Amino acid sequence: MKQNIIIIVALLFSPFAMLQAADKPNVLIILADDLGYGDVQCNNPTRGKIKTPNIDNLAAQGMRFTDAHSSSGVCSPSRYALLTGRYHWRTRLQSGIVGMWGEPLIAPNRVTIASLAKQHGYRTGAIGKWHLGWDWPIPVATAALFKGKPMEDGKPSDDQRAIWQQVFSKTIAGGPTTRGFDSYFGTDVPNWPPYCFIDDNRTVGIPSEFLPLSMLKNHQASNQGPALKDWKLEPILPALEDHAVKFISDATTKPEPFLLYMPLTTPHTPLAVNAQWKGKSGLDNACADLIMETDATVGKVLKALEKSGKADDTLVIFTSDNGFASYVGAKDLEQQGHFPSGPLRGYKTDVYEGGHRIPFIVRYPKVVKPGTVCNQLVHHADVIATLAEILNAKLPANSAEDSFSLMPLLKGVDKPVRENSVSCAASGIPGLRQGDWKLILAPDPKQNKDSKLDVQLYNLAEDIGETKNLAGEQPERVAQMKLLMEKLITDGRSSNGTKQKNDVVVTRYPK
Repeated sequence: MKQNIIIIVALLFSPFAMLQAADKPNVLIILADDLGYGDVQCNNPTRGKIKTPNIDNLAAQGMRFTDAHSSSGVCSPSRYALLTGRYHWRTRLQSGIVGMWGEPLIAPNRVTIASLAKQHGYRTGAIGKWHLGWDWPIPVATAALFKGKPMEDGKPSDDQRAIWQQVFSKTIAGGPTTRGFDSYFGTDVPNWPPYCFIDDNRTVGIPSEFLPLSMLKNHQASNQGPALKDWKLEPILPALEDHAVKFISDATTKPEPFLLYMPLTTPHTPLAVNAQWKGKSGLDNACADLIMETDATVGKVLKALEKSGKADDTLVIFTSDNGFASYVGAKDLEQQGHFPSGPLRGYKTDVYEGGHRIPFIVRYPKVVKPGTVCNQLVHHADVIATLAEILNAKLPANSAEDSFSLMPLLKGVDKPVRENSVSCAASGIPGLRQGDWKLILAPDPKQNKDSKLDVQLYNLAEDIGETKNLAGEQPERVAQMKLLMEKLITDGRSSNGTKQKNDVVVTRYPK
């Protein structure tokens, strides 16, 4: 018996086994929230006035993508596509975002980047903003009371406190730890209730007060609701940073590789800038200061990775969920010389490029040549197929339906890995890319009222700012691209494989 044990141990620590472990890189995905394409200085050197040295340095160490896209101009749908490799509009979320106290958007049996990694021996963690829904244990009979408004003095009633105590004492199902992540720490949605941290599937403390009205001004929180007593918004980002640093330092002492998904809460509202960063941008704009604070957080997390000694064995992806939110001062910033969307039209929520063309940087030391730039079309949905190729894993037919591996691009091959992609406005209006061409299935709100054009067609190679609608001049291309969009819908996928079913009847545009 003892001899058999010795043989097994020898096999486990044989050069072959060690080589297999080394072939599995750690994975760190940092997802900024509302960081525009032009907010990263290396993307926008002439018209970007906000310093982002840590993100720029990451680009210098890896590959910067200039034509990368999220699934939507808002966050929940983009997060869905990044984690699952599937367009959000194949789900119930045909427009908008997951609502307050909303149910999970990711189906329990759907493969995610986390569940795929777990299948291959990874330790997986999520730290930050989830915003993909939970099965909140709110009793139907008392839901109105649970979600009710404060009394005249701004305080909850005894009955409200009682139901909050009941609900927040329970575990919360349907969250990250049921979708492939071993652990989770975050605030779910930092500008929405509950105003507290969530650790795995429980709130950290029991919210017992309404967030004060004073914290719902100046682009801070958005909705009043249950909050911990004396809850503050400024400590959120530093807490996420601390937890990420600890996760990395702990994970790198373990034999298994790790995958850390870090969806930051910034520079999205709350624009809760910590004291040392106030005014640092010199642009008289809180979001500009918060972008610099966000960049510093990225730097500290990457420094922790370097300190762990695992940086050379780690695939790092940095990106954003959508474009810059115009309502936090885009025009004021542009008057000061900073253009959050760079040369692109539109901002967050838009179907135009400024809504969904996002920063996308990959550092993978053993594969990617430092300081390279890729101009090929890529999409958040491509992350899971990339991970699958790295792990030599075969994805099930009913998963990653819109995902294409980026590995050829990361290895320096300058040829398209995907021929088309779809990115939508918050309203659900889709923009279909096919090569350099982009079809928007809605009229241009800026067009002449007498125009009969119900769609828009742009050649992005010649008109990155989407200023000249060519739909009237190229009816055959419009017709062909409409057929392509219909095929992408009815096939239930855009990647190679057997046809799949969408979760719902997909809304067609124009309506």
